[in-house]
Amino acid sequence: MAAHPYAVILGMMGAGKTRVGKEVAHMLHLPFADADAEIEREVGMKIPAYFEKYGEPAFRDVEADVIADFLEDFDGIFSLGGGAPMTPSTQRELATYIERGGKVVYLDADPQEAMERANRGGGRPMLNGDANARWKKLYKQRDPVFHDVSNVHVHTRGLTPQGAAKKVIDMVSQRIVHVNGATIEPYDVAIGEGAMNRLVDVLGTKPRKIALIHTQPVQRHSDRVRALLRQGGYEVSDIVIPDAEPGKTITVANGIWERLGNEGFTRSDAVVGVGGGAATDLAGFVAATWMRGIRYVNCPTSLLAMVDASTGGKTGINTPQGKNLVGSFYTPAGVLADMTTLASLPNDIFIEGLGEVAKSGFIRDTEILHILEEHASELKNFNGQTFLGSPLEEVVAELIERTVKVKAYHVSSDLKEKGLREFLNYGHTLGHAIEKLEHFRWRHGNAVAVGMVYAAELANIMGLIDRDVVDYHRSLLSSLGLPTSWNGGSFEDVLALMHRDKKARGNELRFVVLDSIGHVVHLDNPPVEDVEEAFRRIQQ
Repeated sequence: MAAHPYAVILGMMGAGKTRVGKEVAHMLHLPFADADAEIEREVGMKIPAYFEKYGEPAFRDVEADVIADFLEDFDGIFSLGGGAPMTPSTQRELATYIERGGKVVYLDADPQEAMERANRGGGRPMLNGDANARWKKLYKQRDPVFHDVSNVHVHTRGLTPQGAAKKVIDMVSQRIVHVNGATIEPYDVAIGEGAMNRLVDVLGTKPRKIALIHTQPVQRHSDRVRALLRQGGYEVSDIVIPDAEPGKTITVANGIWERLGNEGFTRSDAVVGVGGGAATDLAGFVAATWMRGIRYVNCPTSLLAMVDASTGGKTGINTPQGKNLVGSFYTPAGVLADMTTLASLPNDIFIEGLGEVAKSGFIRDTEILHILEEHASELKNFNGQTFLGSPLEEVVAELIERTVKVKAYHVSSDLKEKGLREFLNYGHTLGHAIEKLEHFRWRHGNAVAVGMVYAAELANIMGLIDRDVVDYHRSLLSSLGLPTSWNGGSFEDVLALMHRDKKARGNELRFVVLDSIGHVVHLDNPPVEDVEEAFRRIQQ
């Protein structure tokens, strides 16, 4: 089987492609190849001499052939010459490489730094004459093409070659889930260490002001985001909101609207949400409502937010009558699930996120359940201090990726929750009622875990699943450290809240239940005595 490069690096002359590429290869213990050096070996002379003797078209033909060969049969880090991606045949080869899972990295250096390096290096026939003027002209031509042909964009301004190499490694190793659909503006969910480094690229050049919305407990992460935004040249308004559900109120939202108005935020400006699910819910709601919708990016810092709240375009606030009753369907420009933020999570906050992960396994991707079973002990004993760099990190990254893909599947065809997307509410009918009756002292993932056991008990009573499926719910969730029972309220109070659930139709209840593991169905208006019997069973 043919080998393919771990990554291909391209960029302007002087961007540091060879130096950074060698550092990346050294850090990863991989071979390195430079297209220009390979061409000189192939033709038996230096590139300037070849240019002088045969001209640029002949050089580009040789270059395209060498690149095509290396893309097919080289398993290291491969650096291209500055003009190589401008050749149509090379563009097609790079597109094919990306389709096979390859990573094409655009090393985007500061223009002044790159020009100085290019001039120092010499031996660049494309810069003959006024070198700086030529460089700027070529940059104007090449920059849009480099953006088009690459799928990883790395800004290196102010970084050492080692720092740039570390950034390349982080971004190349990240997992990307693409979310699209007929009614959705496509966006990516980036999962992995250093995912926040994509922030400036996702925001783009249009915004001038950024509202950075975050909670106090994630201050260290919001500090990092603020630094990235300022490096990108944005004017940052720092907005701290109460932690968890108390931050999702009309009072908090109104305070932010007042600040945006006083500080002159326009339709071309943007919002960045940093924190758990409540913070990203509120940030999205503010973005959706300010001037009827401005750009926003989510930077989730908890497992729950990474797999649930930050993805899918649901934004909202709570009211005294219930959770998420006021909100909007409004998709982000991107979601940056930076795994380094999980290292600061307490064990119980990490574990509650596993409730939503398990839900995605129960409703669609059963491989999630197998991974949870296999690693239940390590997950239950999660320790943020030893998490990064451990084998568990890759397990969690895969669980996040798979869970996001389940959500993307449902969201892409039903953004506004008129059918298929309702299946994501497995466990939520009772779960939301528990949260309300507990005055949000219960974490969302824990409430959903009990809600899934309840839904399984109801499905069993209705003859849809066997008892062993219910028992499997209980045993798996318990093995992860999640609760499977609740005694905090009366059936009458729970029933009243179920009637206010978003899935309810008129005075009729609607539940999401399984008819087999991995397959969900709607259960409309079951007999109230069965609804109560299922409730009695989860009190035990």
